[in-house]
This record gives sequence, C-alpha cells and structure tokens, in this order.
Amino acid sequence: MKIIFFGTPLFAVPSLEKLLDHREFEVLAVVTQPDKRRGRGSKLSPSPVKELAVKHQVPVWQPKRVKKHPETLSRLKEAEADAFVVVAYGQILSPEILEMPRLGCINGHGSILPQYRGAAPIQWCLYNGETQTGITTMLMDAGMDTGPMLLKQSVEIGLLDNAIDLGRRLSSITADLLVETLIKLNAGEIQPVPQDDSQATYAPLIQPEDYRLDWSKSAIALHHQVRGFFPNCVTEFRQQALKISQTIPLGIKLPLELKELEQQLPTLSQLSGKPGEIVHIVKRFGPVVQTGDGLLLLREVKPAGKRDQSGWDFANGTRLATGEILG
Repeated sequence: MKIIFFGTPLFAVPSLEKLLDHREFEVLAVVTQPDKRRGRGSKLSPSPVKELAVKHQVPVWQPKRVKKHPETLSRLKEAEADAFVVVAYGQILSPEILEMPRLGCINGHGSILPQYRGAAPIQWCLYNGETQTGITTMLMDAGMDTGPMLLKQSVEIGLLDNAIDLGRRLSSITADLLVETLIKLNAGEIQPVPQDDSQATYAPLIQPEDYRLDWSKSAIALHHQVRGFFPNCVTEFRQQALKISQTIPLGIKLPLELKELEQQLPTLSQLSGKPGEIVHIVKRFGPVVQTGDGLLLLREVKPAGKRDQSGWDFANGTRLATGEILG
C-alpha cells in the first residue's frame, strides 16, 4: 500500500516508524509542520517526525498551510496514494485533500471517540479525572474528529499517570492500531461506524490560564490539573513563580509504592489550614498543602530559575515552614 504520512510531534513518531518498517507499506512522503525556532539562539529545529523521515531518506514536505499550497496539493494528487495517514499533524485538511487517496484519510486520535474530540484529548481526559481512555482510528471528514470510526483500543489510567506517561503508551498503541486498520480496511474487513454526536465531548487547545493553580479547588481536582497539564502548572511562592509538576492527593487509597508515605502521615484530620497553606512537611517526600477540600502533597516542583527538584529537597532548600502560603 502506498502511504503519505501527516504528523508533527513525538506522539506521531512510533506510527511513522511502524509504517516505515512494515513490508505491507511504502511511505511515499511525509508532510509535517515547518521548522520552528527553539531554545537559546532561536535556531530553527525540525519536528520529530521530520527527523525520522530524513533519517530514512523519505521526501519531506512542509507547507505553512497545506490546503492553500499549490505545489503540495499537486504532489499529493500526483502521488495516487492508497491512503493518507494522519497523526497529530496540526493542520486541518481540506475536502479536496480528504478525497484524494483511494481509501481516504485515516486518523489515529487519542481518545475513545466521540469523547474528547479536538486538539488535546490526553490532557483534558486527565484533567477531568477519567480512569480510562484509548485510541480510535477513523476516516476523516470535514469536521473536527467527527468522521466514522474504524477500530478502538482502551487503556486504564493510573492515579499518578501524567500527560507524558499516558502519551507514550497511547502513541505506541496508535502505531499498532493504524497498521491493523490499514490492512483490514484495504481487505474490506472493516465497516466504518458513524459517531453518535449526542455523546460528543471536546478537548480544546490549552490556554495559559489553564496552568494557574487555584488552591480553593479540591485536592483531587488540583492533582488532575497538575498531571493533565504536566509540566506547566504554576502557583506563587514568596512572590515568585513555582511550577508544580507532581502531586499526591491524600486521604484516598494510594498505590502500593506509596506505602512508606502512608506510614509517615499523621492523622489527616489533625491537619488543617487555609487554602494554599503549608500544614505539614513529610520527611523524604515534601510539603502538604491545604486545599479547598482535602490535602495535597507536593512531590516535585520547579522554583523560578532552578531545575526540577523533589518536594523534600525544596522544603529543605528554602527552609520551608508550616503556615507559609502558596498562591
């Protein structure tokens, strides 16, 4: 099968790798976002997908707006591909592009559709405290993740999983599911299933204000926010920004690896304070913060101008005292 692959971030790399290594497929070209300026010196850096394509000597096309780039549109049409495979590309494909390949445009989406349509399904499912998510392959149409579904695979979400952890697992599943989808679709062994729009939920682009922690929220809600928008959630400490990258909600059943923490905790009912107040410091773990409902332990933080550090190192390094306020 002749394939053109559309993708940009690290999440899409396993899918491209699987297609390049599989004897059933010939990847004719890769379409990815233009190089971006990053880091010190603002040097132009290629996307992870482009780096892999170059390594395998696959032609790379990088139109700024694919649906309005005549040269790319002409190349896509002339390729006479069996399928366009799309994984986290970052641009909307026009109806003209969607109709070009013989089998259509097949997308690997990071949720169990029709839930979490949109740009950030992994992040928002964690933010909302979901305990299960997965991957859906679908035939793309003109809508935002509204096309008929092909195959699905679910995964469980652990209490301490963050967006990076979950993204790695889902990217691997996407790669395998796309291969199965393409082979079965080509053989006529899959019947596309329309989505039930009445059950749809949405995962919009994350905005800067989504990273701000409000200590009047519950401990579990703040925990979900921190892991969903990892590693960017931020509060204030001594009038400077403090990123919170890993937390543990207390007063609920914790994983076995946190047994030592449970043994060190005092009776939680004895701890209380205002939202954002440090009410206790757990040896070898870190500070415990009072929230609007429940207690939250800060397991890993990043003070302004410093590297990531454990909550315990942070407490020691700043000589943190109970009664201090975050936010």
